Amino acid sequence: MVKRKQAVLTLGVLAFVVGIALSACQGSKQSLNISDEEKVAFGQTVGDTITIASDSTEYEIIIIEPGFNFWLNSIARPRGFYSQSFLENRNLVLVTNWNQRVLAPVRFDPSLYELQINYDPGIDYGYEVNYKLYYYFIYFQRKYNQRLGPWLPRI
Repeated sequence: MVKRKQAVLTLGVLAFVVGIALSACQGSKQSLNISDEEKVAFGQTVGDTITIASDSTEYEIIIIEPGFNFWLNSIARPRGFYSQSFLENRNLVLVTNWNQRVLAPVRFDPSLYELQINYDPGIDYGYEVNYKLYYYFIYFQRKYNQRLGPWLPRI
């Protein structure tokens, strides 16, 4: 009889902990404040093609996303606002989550997550590549209401 009470108590504690964890997750959801200027960028339908490259490296990324170039030039923080190490650390997390979603097309919209990104933390891609890649992730998350990291995609 003692063992049965312990099992019930353990399940009750587990249910309580799970309940608190779920309510904490739901309580932390915050809506993004999308400005009118961002809505204009998100609403663009004319194709933007932006090449993310650095003069000092041979690496580049090509993004074809309507409105991103406008958003990058009018909404994003200016170059130099974040350090390269900050951008690299964030990009590593964002790329990892992006690639996991590419590999799970049943769980995540395959029209949003089409191709994997080959991002090696041991390679110095330079500031410009990291800056534009980071802000593409911010743009993407805000436009499509996605979360690729543990933090809110703020500008």
